[in-house]
Amino acid sequence: MVLACYACDPARSRGRRHHEEPAPTRSEYQRDRDRIVHSTAFRRLVYKTQVFLNHEGDLFRTRLTHSLEVAQLGRSIARSLELNEDLVEAIALAHDLGHTPFGHAGQDALNDCMTGQGGFEHNLQSLRVVDELEERYPRYNGLNLSFETREGILKHCSRANAQRIEAGEPGGVARRFLDGSQPSLEAQLCNLSDEIAYNAHDIDDGVRSGLITMEQLADVSLFADFHAQTLREYPSLQGRRLLYESIRRMLSAQVYDVIGATRDQLGLAAPANPDEARSFHPLVVFGDAMREKSAALKHFLLHRLYRHPQVMGKTGQAAQIVRELFAAYLERPAQMPPDFAARPDSARAVADYIAGMTDRFAAREHERLTGRRLLV
Repeated sequence: MVLACYACDPARSRGRRHHEEPAPTRSEYQRDRDRIVHSTAFRRLVYKTQVFLNHEGDLFRTRLTHSLEVAQLGRSIARSLELNEDLVEAIALAHDLGHTPFGHAGQDALNDCMTGQGGFEHNLQSLRVVDELEERYPRYNGLNLSFETREGILKHCSRANAQRIEAGEPGGVARRFLDGSQPSLEAQLCNLSDEIAYNAHDIDDGVRSGLITMEQLADVSLFADFHAQTLREYPSLQGRRLLYESIRRMLSAQVYDVIGATRDQLGLAAPANPDEARSFHPLVVFGDAMREKSAALKHFLLHRLYRHPQVMGKTGQAAQIVRELFAAYLERPAQMPPDFAARPDSARAVADYIAGMTDRFAAREHERLTGRRLLV
């Protein structure tokens, strides 16, 4: 692997919270990736909602397939920019480990339940999963990942939570939220790959569901331009082949735009090493025109898909499940596994337990505890 001077070098990692001898055949970031893939939280992602609830169809994206798509896009771009592909992959595969069942509806409901108790942030929860909640090793909790992977997982963080993390880990993964610096270029790339992936696959899932149409997408230039280009080349193409080819071209254009725009930014900033790259504004970016088109697509998906009455109806029921589960476990902790029930931080223990659930397990638990089935 050829690395640029500003790429993260695993041989110069800031290390792990608990010292371990290097692996004989793998770099530190390869080791992180492997630990993530073998974690229980990663396996649960296959039954966690992206947009459409897990029981609504076998072909819709889940948190797991989304994470794989982010990793694939990130590695492709990283190779062209001579960034560390293994670190990008590790961050991408772990970035949604802390997501609740039922997607953002579950997250928002759990955050409401935790008002006055520190709230709930899924990025912070992803860090909790890899730092504390996974139970795989005899000497420590969590997966003991490298600093660079942990930093990339913490994509967003409130100032209050950043201050709390900083108090326990001075100069650590939350420091940048207090001093205004940036994460590694590999983490920046994961953030942008996340956006590229969900914009594309949410078009696919939205059209598959029937909630949005290709006719409606004609008003969104980022998609419409490649839809028209495809039809000029294949005038008789229609249906799913037309949709897939339009999305494929849209994805390729975004990837090439990020590579070109980022090279321009790196050329201007000329960081001599990874730490220097953190001192600038974000350097892994879209070009101006592509950034505007991507924002317009996100606006379209927000109003036409994520807030579609059919989606909102299901997510409203999902949020109710999470709220009622929280209340039930807080009142009757013994209904949780003993490790959670015995914890003194009862509200956070309940939040940790619910956040780790899959969609279908949460629905079953809700029915068991309340006698009512909300999702059919």
